[in-house]
Amino acid sequence: MAVSGHSLATCAALRILDKGGNAVDAGVAGAICLAVLQPDMVCFSGVAPLLIHHAPSKKNFSISGLGCWPQAANIEYFLKHCQGTLPPGILCTVTPAAPDAYIQALLEFGSMSFAEVTADALDLAENGFPVHQFLRDGIGEAEKDYRRWPENSAIFLPEGKVPAVGALFFQKDLAASFKAMCRAEAACRGDRAEGLKAARAVFYTGEIGKKITDFHIQNGGLLRPEDMESFASDIEDPLTFKFGEYTLITHGPWCQGPVLPMTLNILEGLDLAAMGHNSPLYIHTIAEALKLAFADRERIFGDPRFVDVPLKGLLSPEYGAMRRALIRPQAYTTMPPSNDPFALEDRTAPAYFNPRSDPENKSSDGHSLDTSYICVTDQWGSFFSATPSDMSFNTQVIPGTGLAVSSRGSQSWLVPGHPSSIEGGKRPRLTPTGCMILHKGRPWMILGTPGGDTQCQTNIQVLFNVLLFGMDAQEAVEAPRFGTFCFPDSFYPHAYAKGVLRLESRIGPDTMAALSSFGHDVQPWPDWAWKAGGACLIMKDEESISGGADPRRECCGLGW
Repeated sequence: MAVSGHSLATCAALRILDKGGNAVDAGVAGAICLAVLQPDMVCFSGVAPLLIHHAPSKKNFSISGLGCWPQAANIEYFLKHCQGTLPPGILCTVTPAAPDAYIQALLEFGSMSFAEVTADALDLAENGFPVHQFLRDGIGEAEKDYRRWPENSAIFLPEGKVPAVGALFFQKDLAASFKAMCRAEAACRGDRAEGLKAARAVFYTGEIGKKITDFHIQNGGLLRPEDMESFASDIEDPLTFKFGEYTLITHGPWCQGPVLPMTLNILEGLDLAAMGHNSPLYIHTIAEALKLAFADRERIFGDPRFVDVPLKGLLSPEYGAMRRALIRPQAYTTMPPSNDPFALEDRTAPAYFNPRSDPENKSSDGHSLDTSYICVTDQWGSFFSATPSDMSFNTQVIPGTGLAVSSRGSQSWLVPGHPSSIEGGKRPRLTPTGCMILHKGRPWMILGTPGGDTQCQTNIQVLFNVLLFGMDAQEAVEAPRFGTFCFPDSFYPHAYAKGVLRLESRIGPDTMAALSSFGHDVQPWPDWAWKAGGACLIMKDEESISGGADPRRECCGLGW
């Protein structure tokens, strides 16, 4: 089974499975297609965090798929040259990570060549596909941004206009980049692994990489050949968290992945099911637990290569109990305080940790809800999760490549001492994250969604819909959602909607009124709000497999 953010990406993954490929082959094929089919939300030269359950070894792996700031980057540069701002464009570029993540996954866990898994994506880029409503709306919303740069405008505003639904959409230069990588693989006289490495080399140190770094050098960017040459995604043990009979598997604190287990830890022992699905008390309790977890994310999370993140303390039962005790009948309208997870590891908190910090309120009219998602399981029982991302409307497309190189630097802070501040070689604190769940040690669920700061919020609601209320996979992703925003947004300039709680209108006016009386600043989303996520879900037991595909976006699931 495969479930993804677009039907043609799902079909591409299924075709790979039909040909005998495994979940990693199929998942990479579908993820690369998403970069073609949802190019406003996903870039091949962007980010792509991967989770893999490898059935042959029964082991779980995380591949970060997240780039680093160029070595020349630092806060002082932006204070001096950019008036203390993070401007849109190539100055927010970090090393492109998705191609490396995909090729590392194929090398370690796949069975197919780069050309085989890229065939559908290349065809869709070169020969076009019909514009879908979600793409038309995304380009239309960002039209002014696309017009800033001629390379972007030429691709996304053909004939100077937002493309109509049903019109064929082409990305010829992106197809040429795929072809260059495939040619290098075909010319390699070595085995499959050597061919994959040859394809990767074209992107990072060969003709594509040279176009990228030459453009930066000529146009005031910071990325240099040595940044590209030294980059590699981490393949690491994922974060695991046990709750009851289940084990959650997700990414580490270089992204927001730990927010999900932290929230589960805070809610441990509360009878949420007795409160009733989406009742005022249920929504209030989960929203307040999320606020507590997001407050710790803001004050503590960062690239573990640079920042000391006390995961053992954050996920300890003792810390969960401390945080749970802070849930009050009245809503927090600013970030709640943090407790001290460092003390639970018998050590002193670093100087930057301020348990009562509360940033100033900032507003923003920017676009920050990019990303897509794909999950796959194969006949051997392996699981694959990918959350590919990066926008094409906030940075230049590199001429001749079709690539808007990762602008994920926009998820960093220009605040000295902030755990996610800018440093050369450091990774921004990423929003894209997925999760897998084991039941009694057996792979049971793969779950993920786009949606920026709503991702962990969507995932926990979908998970509870299944665990607490017995919904099937499709019911679980269709149920009405809510989201809290009482913390700084992960994207610069880090807007902070103090006290805001958004709810899909289907939740109803009586519930909204009750939540307002609890002190929440209730703001309705429309029914089936795309900003509430686009969840994709696969559930598997010994007898059956099922999937859920979110109708809020273009999601689609197929299986047999």
